[in-house]
Amino acid sequence: MSTAAHAAPSRGGPLVRFRRGRAEDAPWVRPAFLGLLAVTTALYLWNLSASGYANSFYSAAVQAGGESWKAFFFGSLDAANAITVDKPPAALWPMALSVRLFGLGSWQILVPEVLMGVATVAVLYAAVRRRFGAGAGLIAGAVLALTPVAALMFRFNNPDALLALLMTVAVYCVLRALEQEKGAAKWLVWAGVAFGFAFLAKTLQAFLILPPLALVYGVCAPGAIGRRIGRLALAGLAMIVSAGWWVALVELWPAASRPYVGGSQNNSFLELTFGYNGLGRINGNETGSVGGGRGGGQGGGWGETGIDRMFNDSIGGQISWLLPAALILLVAGLVVTWRAPRTDTARSAFLVWGGSLLITLAVFSFMAGIFHEYYTVALAPYLAALVGMGAAVLWEERTRWLASAALAVTVAATAVWGWTLLGRTPDWLPWLRWTVLVAGSVAALGLLFAGRIDRRLGLAVAGLGLAAGLAGPFAYTLETLGSGHQGSIVTAGPAGGAMGGRGPGGGGMRMFEGGAFPGGQGGQMPGGQSQGQGGQMPGGQGGQGGQMPGGQGQAQGGQGGQMPGGTPPQGMPQGMPQGMPQGMSRGEGGPGGGGMGGLLNGASVGTEAKAALLADADDYTWVAATVGAQNAASYQLATEKPVMAIGGFNGSDPSPTLAQFKQYVAEGKIHYFIGGSESGTGESATGTGEDGGRMGGGGPGGGPGGGNSEISTWVSETFEKVTIGGATFYDLTQEK
Repeated sequence: MSTAAHAAPSRGGPLVRFRRGRAEDAPWVRPAFLGLLAVTTALYLWNLSASGYANSFYSAAVQAGGESWKAFFFGSLDAANAITVDKPPAALWPMALSVRLFGLGSWQILVPEVLMGVATVAVLYAAVRRRFGAGAGLIAGAVLALTPVAALMFRFNNPDALLALLMTVAVYCVLRALEQEKGAAKWLVWAGVAFGFAFLAKTLQAFLILPPLALVYGVCAPGAIGRRIGRLALAGLAMIVSAGWWVALVELWPAASRPYVGGSQNNSFLELTFGYNGLGRINGNETGSVGGGRGGGQGGGWGETGIDRMFNDSIGGQISWLLPAALILLVAGLVVTWRAPRTDTARSAFLVWGGSLLITLAVFSFMAGIFHEYYTVALAPYLAALVGMGAAVLWEERTRWLASAALAVTVAATAVWGWTLLGRTPDWLPWLRWTVLVAGSVAALGLLFAGRIDRRLGLAVAGLGLAAGLAGPFAYTLETLGSGHQGSIVTAGPAGGAMGGRGPGGGGMRMFEGGAFPGGQGGQMPGGQSQGQGGQMPGGQGGQGGQMPGGQGQAQGGQGGQMPGGTPPQGMPQGMPQGMPQGMSRGEGGPGGGGMGGLLNGASVGTEAKAALLADADDYTWVAATVGAQNAASYQLATEKPVMAIGGFNGSDPSPTLAQFKQYVAEGKIHYFIGGSESGTGESATGTGEDGGRMGGGGPGGGPGGGNSEISTWVSETFEKVTIGGATFYDLTQEK
């Protein structure tokens, strides 16, 4: 098997090398690579501002980090440092620096994410082309750029964009270390640094691919076994240092002078890491999550687990278009390289990328805790690399009947699966479904004879097969780019392909297994009328349809299953699917607002409310406090002033306590306490957190320890209530 040799850099100045690339490259190689990056950049920047602040939960933290270096360091939700987001802050840092330099705005927040996406495509190209040639690198880069969930998340402000980039960088560094013994330690150290900062983006998910990478290096790298183990230990030390410095500072910092660690129950980042953000994601025992950490089962309420999870109706259109092809090509690549020497870098590359794909695929398929469709962006670089490498290897071996047959089977399977996925949205581009099937079938038939026909004709057939395979995800990607995505649960592609937040006010809703939220038996909601029984949510009163924490509101009848605020989000069909529980509108109750609006959406901030908060704002540490980070984020982004999120993300964290809150009020640090919509149907906004399903008590009946309920009760009994712009405000400077 012939593969691209390692090439020396071309001669000439920097501009010449940039434009021309390697001296031995064909003239088309560098322009094609630069064109790939340019097209990716243009696509990802197009219509970017349609998403507004995207996930307002993180945008509020970005705004805070742009104002306060302390908030920047800890990842605080507000510049006064009351509580942090429920993740480490590395993913916030590029966005916060952008906001600090250019001011607060949608582009300032989201352009860094776009640049991460373009960088991921570039690193993937570089990793694949070193061993398999420029053509393989271009295919891999194009597959990644056109994967729908990648196009979604590289234009969104969740931590997943930085995580995907750093994982790709880590794999690239390990592959460089596998090439030769000299210089391997340097590349492994860089891989360790990438893993460390990936941990600071999304904690333990960063370590999913560590086992296959370490095993492949330990077995396949050149040099004596002792040296290999020593270099792996050095890489491990680099990883610990690059992640541990921040963890150590947070854990050693006096709790009284730093913000509360959001998402934890004991103000500990280590608890957050190994509990809610760690093992809890695997077994479903997530304290403060849906059902109060009630454990696993069939996905713990987050959909059926199993080997087919990545192919189901909810997730398939996000990531799985070329997943069958990647798995077939992984097997084919290992078969072709099986008899190679132990240190063969082609086989090592298949093992590294394939091991990363398989272990991530297995965890995602069987994890019982919180799982959202967009998590699958982590699979995209591994999948894309295998497609590019496998296609290149089989093309070179195409004179062998088994290789040409494998190419044909890969294209045929991809076309059939694309036809199946497109059939899930039959009213959306119905012609494309059959075009993919026919073109893919013709290409598969032609590839059976790829080694026996003219090379140019063979390339044309291969190009047709590639076009057929990419047509479906490309169409899904264009649909994704054409609309804004906001909220905590977002999905790519057309409406009906999966449920998620799209368009203004589209907080998004995840359909829970069995058509109900955990603990309930919610029924259907077309026309806005829930028929479920019981379904009591944590912190709320049980009743028909399953109320949300502390709320008493129900969906408005006759509106086709509307979202908080009375209108379905852009792109969401009239008449929601079965399983939408009653209680979707903002609950009435007391301070704190409950209801689905209080969980997945913040409050729409009108001019009256904004003016009231900005009046004498500099006299207060926090211009307001409210239960849950979603509402707090909305008011903070509107005013650019600190707003305290009582209880963190959804009001379930025990911060602040009633005693602490009373002290803040006594010291004149908080001006208003903001309750819910006075009418129960207030306008929705887009302030939602990454884990939109966490419900431990977002309403006035709030958190597990009852702290939010105590604060709400004390406020309502002690201070005067006023209505400002349709929302309930309590002036904490005016007692009854």
